[in-house]
Amino acid sequence: MSKQDKPFRPKARRPRGFEDKTSDVVRAERRLIRAACDVYESWGFEPLETPAFEYADALGKHLPDDDRPNEGVFALTDDDDQWMALRYDLTAPLARYMAENFDTLPKPYRRYQFGSVWRNEKPGPGRFREFIQCDADSVGAPGPAADAEMIALAVNVMQAAGLKPGEFVVRVNDRRLLDAVLESVGAPGTDAGALQKLRVLRAVDKLDRLGEDGVAALLGEGRKDDSGDYTEGAGLGADGVKAVLRFVNSGDASREVALAKLEETVVWSEAGKAGLEALHAIHGVLDRLGVSDAHAAFDPSIVRGLGYYTGPVYEAELLLDLESDKGQPVRVGSVGGGGRYDDLVARFKGQDVPATGFSFGVSRFAAALSLLDRYNGRDRIKDELTVVLALEPERIGDYFALAQEIRAASGRPAEVCLAGSKNMAKQMKYADKRGARFVVMVGSEEREAGQVTVKDLKAGAEAAKGIESRETWTEERPGQVTVAAGDLIATLDKLRSAS
Repeated sequence: MSKQDKPFRPKARRPRGFEDKTSDVVRAERRLIRAACDVYESWGFEPLETPAFEYADALGKHLPDDDRPNEGVFALTDDDDQWMALRYDLTAPLARYMAENFDTLPKPYRRYQFGSVWRNEKPGPGRFREFIQCDADSVGAPGPAADAEMIALAVNVMQAAGLKPGEFVVRVNDRRLLDAVLESVGAPGTDAGALQKLRVLRAVDKLDRLGEDGVAALLGEGRKDDSGDYTEGAGLGADGVKAVLRFVNSGDASREVALAKLEETVVWSEAGKAGLEALHAIHGVLDRLGVSDAHAAFDPSIVRGLGYYTGPVYEAELLLDLESDKGQPVRVGSVGGGGRYDDLVARFKGQDVPATGFSFGVSRFAAALSLLDRYNGRDRIKDELTVVLALEPERIGDYFALAQEIRAASGRPAEVCLAGSKNMAKQMKYADKRGARFVVMVGSEEREAGQVTVKDLKAGAEAAKGIESRETWTEERPGQVTVAAGDLIATLDKLRSAS
């Protein structure tokens, strides 16, 4: 066959910045989402789902990388020549939904949502173009009490995920305090000033990743990263850079001490006063809710990268030293955050609609919990799955009935091996690769005797460690028992409870 006659075979490959998720990852993420949604519902939030695509003008330009080509989103034109884009978060679609249904919804409207979001950004280690977020928002809720509720809600989500005191903290700030600092260093209030402020926000938001030197470069003229890409800086002078760095380092483990430090920094500014009043009110509500300084702290370095926040902002951060499976240190940092965004719905309605919300990145959070040996998505498969071997293909219906009996009696997962071979060794290998806990075998001998053979793969693997010869293993068959067919369910339950 000539090269011209060969059929086209595409190369199997993933687009950069997107990932395939295996079953253990998917299960871990689902468990985390369920835990968070239970918290949201207990606080009175109700579910909502919005579409993946929104009109681009409805999404707005609020991304940290909105100066990149395509404005940081994946966009296309519809057949009516209107630009649509995949949502970059779940908050902008909520603002559109709220504006579209404003007259019929209660205010505040308290909703939660989880789902994939997409960002057309430069991918890198741990930075994907598609990821899952899980949000709760209160739209139409003015005042810092609503922000305090969201911060307490974030603490509850961290606790529901299994984190203990000292393993996490929610760091809180108010963007108006940074506005006061920028005002003090002469940042202009024009459109050019808005761009400068956005670049300051992006720079400060990278403090934990780039350190003070990297942030100082981005606050000033700009910075070239390790790949050679150059990011233009905010253009602050030396005094302005020092003022911003001094401000972001003025936090404290005690909320009251941090407030005292901030009062010395921004007390002269109207924006600063408004930010401080909000933090004082938030502190009072958190105290009444029993949220300690260890769980929620005031930290001026928290500014959040999205451009739509207008007041209090916060981030949930893990405080644990984690290691990968290979023993390498893993830095997780922030796993979620949020804040007040009073202008998003106003873009549609032309009137003030206050709003505040909390969101966490499901994949990053679940991955961190997995490193802690929590939220292991394969637990149910390892502990409960039963594989019924199809040793007599002509009796496949009987094997399906047996698997159904196991599912119906125990509620635990069971499947028939459909590997396409009646070879027992190959089917056992399949069960092992599936991570099954039990194998059920019914061959001609068992069927004629009214029996079933059950093999506990977990117990068998442990017992086999002390057996040196294959002959002994074949004779003893560790973890394997043959019982009357009517005793199958009781035998499975007994073996489970014994481990």
